[in-house]
Amino acid sequence: MKKLTLILAFVGMITLGSCSDDTDNDTIAETFEYTNVDFLPNDYSVVLEFPHSVFTSDMVLVYRLSGVFQGEDVWKLLPETYYFDDGTLDLRYDFDFTRFDAEVRLEGFDLANVSPAFTQDQILRVVVIPASFNKTSVDFKDYNAVAKAFNIKENKIVKMAK
Repeated sequence: MKKLTLILAFVGMITLGSCSDDTDNDTIAETFEYTNVDFLPNDYSVVLEFPHSVFTSDMVLVYRLSGVFQGEDVWKLLPETYYFDDGTLDLRYDFDFTRFDAEVRLEGFDLANVSPAFTQDQILRVVVIPASFNKTSVDFKDYNAVAKAFNIKENKIVKMAK
């Protein structure tokens, strides 16, 4: 009887020891929102400083609020390119990043004559995703898909003044 009890206790310890929490603390995404962002004629770029440094292995995505459709915000993943009907003007939002910030640039021809709707009072979101994520099927162009995949809640977005 002692051997049976000992065997059952051993099996129970192994079974309980193999239980794991499904919480994946390594893939918590962060989102920083920057409002009132202006691309000024000096160099048409802005530096968005992060509230803290991110890991060198992190992936950084930048989205621009391009409008509202049926009451929902429309976020476009950068780089984002616009071609105008007359073919003479085009512009592109692009970015690069470090552990401390993201630099967003407006590039194109004749930027001085681009509508202020593209250069003034922009809203940008920076999404920081740990490199250890395993969401290979996420469509990064779709902000809502990214928010869902990485459990990004609107009330948890860090608002940054620019």
